[in-house]
Amino acid sequence: MSPLVITIDVDGTPLPGLAFPASDPKAEVVFVFAHGAGAGQASPFMRRYAERLAALGIDVVTFDFPYMAARRKMPDRPPVLERAFRAVVDAAVTAMSPRAVFVGGKSMGGRIATHLAAQPDGWTSARPLAGAVALGYPLRPPGPRGGDRVAHLRQLAVPTLIVQGTRDNFGGPDDVREAVGPQPLLTIHPVATGDHSLKVQAAPGRPQAEVETEIVTAIAAWMRAQAERLA
Repeated sequence: MSPLVITIDVDGTPLPGLAFPASDPKAEVVFVFAHGAGAGQASPFMRRYAERLAALGIDVVTFDFPYMAARRKMPDRPPVLERAFRAVVDAAVTAMSPRAVFVGGKSMGGRIATHLAAQPDGWTSARPLAGAVALGYPLRPPGPRGGDRVAHLRQLAVPTLIVQGTRDNFGGPDDVREAVGPQPLLTIHPVATGDHSLKVQAAPGRPQAEVETEIVTAIAAWMRAQAERLA
């Protein structure tokens, strides 16, 4: 099924979005899925993962952050990104009335999702946040940028899943685990030979499409398990 074009109002500014309806059997959860710093919701990565998750029964909503919608190259500051993310979550909850809502994203989008996961409950309009998913967490970006990427992960308020390639040049699964330390709400799913975009090295019998199927299957199962805990 083709995605539905939607518009989300953020402080009077419309943001473009897409809704990917879940296939049966539906999990009755919605996943608000944010893009990375360099490419918006229309990127092949975002479309593939949104479509694959929808095929596994997860309603998915993607959107463009304000800077991307305005065709600016420099990402907005975290408070602006977080405010936009919350607005999309509230709109998705109002429109879909899911039993549970998850936030997540690729790289920067996943990082901002974990910011929301570390904040106190109650900021969503009608449903508690059930969990967060980060695909390729940007632990140590190259260059002078960065700041603290770890402290908030130690303060997570909801279950969080980080899917991390073992060849991620921003930090692999072990790097994330070591940097964060003990955190019972954090689950790290390693992707063998995966890079920052979870693309694996070519190997006989392990095509990229099969790896992505394994990843989305794990994410969907994790979401269903977290939603059941809220039931």
